[in-house]
This record gives sequence, C-alpha cells and structure tokens, in this order.
Amino acid sequence: MSKRPGYSPEVRERAVRMVLTGEHEHQSRWAAITSIASKIGCTPETLRSWVNKMEVDNGTKPGTTSSDAARLKELEREVRELKRANEILRKAAAFFGPGGARPQTEVMVAFIDQEREAHGVESICEVLPIAPSTFYRCKHLQANPEQRCARAQRDDELKPEIQRIYEENHRVYGARKVWKQLNREDVKVARCTVERLMKVLQLEGVRRGKRCVTTIPDELVDKPLDLVNREFTAERPNQLWVADITYVATWSGFVYVAFVVDVFSRHIVGWRVLKSLQTDIVLDALEQALWARGKPRGVTHHSDRGSQYLSIRYTERLSEAGFQASVGSVGDSYDNALAETINGLFKAEVIHRAGPWKGLDEVEHATLTWVDWFNHRRILGPIGDMPPAEYENLYYQQTESAQAA
Repeated sequence: MSKRPGYSPEVRERAVRMVLTGEHEHQSRWAAITSIASKIGCTPETLRSWVNKMEVDNGTKPGTTSSDAARLKELEREVRELKRANEILRKAAAFFGPGGARPQTEVMVAFIDQEREAHGVESICEVLPIAPSTFYRCKHLQANPEQRCARAQRDDELKPEIQRIYEENHRVYGARKVWKQLNREDVKVARCTVERLMKVLQLEGVRRGKRCVTTIPDELVDKPLDLVNREFTAERPNQLWVADITYVATWSGFVYVAFVVDVFSRHIVGWRVLKSLQTDIVLDALEQALWARGKPRGVTHHSDRGSQYLSIRYTERLSEAGFQASVGSVGDSYDNALAETINGLFKAEVIHRAGPWKGLDEVEHATLTWVDWFNHRRILGPIGDMPPAEYENLYYQQTESAQAA
C-alpha cells in the first residue's frame, strides 16, 4: 500500500478556514468537514483534527496549543539527552578513575568501545573530549598497526623492555633508573620517553619516607674522633667502611637490621638481623664483613655514637682487626649520611613496599634477597650507574692493567 501524500501548512490552513466560514451552509460541522475533505483529498477525521487544533491555538477551545506541544517535545528531548550524558559521564568517571583533566586517547577509545552498543559513538563523543573521527582513526590503526607513526611503533617495542626491567629490579626503579638500565643494555632511548611510557604503563618507583632514630648514645664511654668529617669518599675498596642500624616493625615485635657498607663502591659487605639492639648485632655484621673481604687491615670504620658501636667488645674487635674507629656527632644524621642512605633505600625498596612482616625470618630472607640484588644488579648513580660488584671488578681490572704496563 502506497503512503498517503502530505499536506502543506497552506493547504491545511485553507481547508480549516473553509470549514469555519462555510459551516452555516451545512446541517452540521461534520457535514461541512465531510464535504470539504472529499474535495481536498484527505479523510474527514484528518480535517476534523486540523480544525480542533486551529481552535485550540486561537484560544476558542481548551487544550494544549501547538507551540506548547512543540516546547514540551523539545524539553523532553533535552531531558533525554541530559540523562544520556549523565549516564555516560557516570560510567566514564568509574572507568577512568582519578587522573588529569583529560584522559589519554587510548583510554577514551577503550571506553567508547565498551559503551558504543548502549549509547552510540557520536553520543559518547559529544560528552567526552574526543571527536568521532579520532575514535575511528584509532580503531583503524589498531586493525592496521603497520600504518601507525614511527613513535607509536617504537613505543610498542619499548614497553615490554621497560616492564621487564621494572619487574626484574623488585619493582622499585623509577624512570631515571629504568632509563639508565636501558642504556646499559644498549637500548637507546630518551629519559622523557621512559617517563611517558612508565606513566602509560602505570609504573612508579618507590619513594623514601621518614626515618625513626635508633641511635642510643652512651655518654659514659670514651668516644673516638670523627675521622671522616662528612667526606664519604674512598680511592679503593676496603679504605673506608660505614655502619648503621635500622628497625623493622613486625607482627611479633620489632627486629633490627645492621649493615656494613664499603664507601668506595657502596657494596654491602656485612649485615645481620636480630630481635635485640645489643652489641651482638653489630659484631655479627662486622664479622661477616671481615670474612667476606679477606680480613683487610687499615680500614677506617665510621659509625654513629650508638652504644653498640662504642661498646668494649666492639671497639676491641676493631682494634684486633687493625681498624681505625671513627664516630659522628650526636643527633646529626649527616655525620653518617651514606649509611643512612643505605638504610633509607632498604626501607623504601623492601620494608615499606612488601610489608607487613610476620617476624624475623621473613625480614631476614627479604634482606638476603635485597642485599644480593643490591650488590650485583642494582645500578647506583654515585658510582657511574653500575652495580657495586661491577664497579669493584672494573677497579681491579684497571689496577692489574696498570701494574702489567
């Protein structure tokens, strides 16, 4: 069945006027409507609705005028659009989560992909700061990755490498350390690129927090002089060692960790974990360092003024080993800054990141793993962005080469 032709506003107005002016010539209004409708080509009911609508618009008959009906229709459309926009924004807020003012294009494309069946691409793009053409372009490039720009293709190559280095280094490296390690592996990339891609991958290095003081000075014993005077430099291994203690809160109480560090390479030469702050903890760390380094003599040993380091047992052991004792001042962390730095790295990269801890055994095992990684794989800026063990091996190789020459 073919569709009936429409009627222009002029035809409608003329038909209604003819009904109203010629109504008195017929027995009733309906008779006039029927007569005129047959001549115009519309049904009598259609013409009657035109007449009623005209009378309502003129105010001669109660009802909703055409302008009011159009306004209501427009308001209903606006309400529907606002509800749809609010629904899109609600879902988008949950999808994007906390972030900057504008989500990344890839994230918005993923959201549009998820909601396009419910709201349509164009409707979502009206609410989000992205054009439909951008969405379709991204989808096209996803289907045809070889057509993407060189930067995007390079990013895809770098992302797995950045993720691998981050995971291999206990998830503690920030952008600078990841960048340095990539360069060590002959992967040439700018630091800003690493920062950008780590942000895309949501990778973040650890940050060091506040440190609690564990030094308990003993004012009743003689104290060695400060032979270091904040100059934490050495020209060779086993020239200057620094030592310090830090604490770890566990479910079974506090445990304490003592470190002995060679200043030349930052190599951790001795460490010990115990539940008490007695002299045994620092003595055990010192003994491990002596045996690990072949019992060198003439080493300057620097520490804070804690009672453990000033005890008779400890000072006698230093004297037996042929060490020179040196201590800093009270309440000044700068006088033992390098040891404090190692403590800070240990707390940030192990304790704060992987806690809470059940007891001493867990902390001891984690410390063993971290010290091995720190000495042999963690790159350090002060020694040329290489691990301590590699830095010492390089020193010995250069020394042997110089002697052979």
